Amino acid sequence: MLTLSMSFMITFIVPMLVMTIATMLSKKIINDREKSSPFECGFDPKSSARMPFSLRFFLIAVIFLIFDVEIALILPIIIIMKTSNMMVWSTSTMFFILVLLGGLYHEWNQGALQWAE
Repeated sequence: MLTLSMSFMITFIVPMLVMTIATMLSKKIINDREKSSPFECGFDPKSSARMPFSLRFFLIAVIFLIFDVEIALILPIIIIMKTSNMMVWSTSTMFFILVLLGGLYHEWNQGALQWAE
């Protein structure tokens, strides 16, 4: 019975004690103003939440997501080439690339790709 209680103490209680002491020793005592604020991105949480925000940022983010998804869809096309019919593969690939180029041309015409005005 003594062996069982000693093994329980060694396997459960001692590691918990070591983790508790390590947590206490590794704590940062000095609180930083930036770290204690709810936003760590430079916004002042006590200012107005209705600040004017540039919509160009969202437009650039959407364009980035479109081109990011485009690359994620183009990469498997190379792998599919070995297992599919070459005529169907080339037709679908060209259609996909033409749709992407059409979207790029439309964004260019609308002025969405002009970063600075």
